[in-house]
Amino acid sequence: MLPTPKKVKLAAGSAEGDARLTAFDKALLDAGIGNLNLIKVSSILPPECEYEDDFPVPPGALTPTAYGSLMSDQPGLEIAAAIGIGFSHDDYGVIMEFAGHCSREEAERRVSDMVREAFVARDKALKDLKVKAVSRVVDKTASVVAAAVLWY
Repeated sequence: MLPTPKKVKLAAGSAEGDARLTAFDKALLDAGIGNLNLIKVSSILPPECEYEDDFPVPPGALTPTAYGSLMSDQPGLEIAAAIGIGFSHDDYGVIMEFAGHCSREEAERRVSDMVREAFVARDKALKDLKVKAVSRVVDKTASVVAAAVLWY
């Protein structure tokens, strides 16, 4: 049985690369999570999981992460990614991610709206909302990523 994460942080980054995958790798590095083995998880923040601005995770660690990302090789296109965490008063929370062809502000708005909708769908009261987003105008080949990194 896997342990339940006890802390969460937000990360976001963007980068250009020679290929889509290298742009994504560099965006992960820019976000500070490029040397981790990300295990993509869905949208539930465990009960008692506390937000921290930052915490160390050993390189190569299998790391539960909810993230949105986008890669593009269309010069001049603005791409964005955002991550949002909704905290409840006394129970689990919700994580939502977004990536699209829009501004950072639009990505922040859309992910915030999704977190609020998820709380309404669960008939839960939203105590706090944290959002992190990034955008970039593509030069040649670019990527953006926004993530909620969970740890123990």
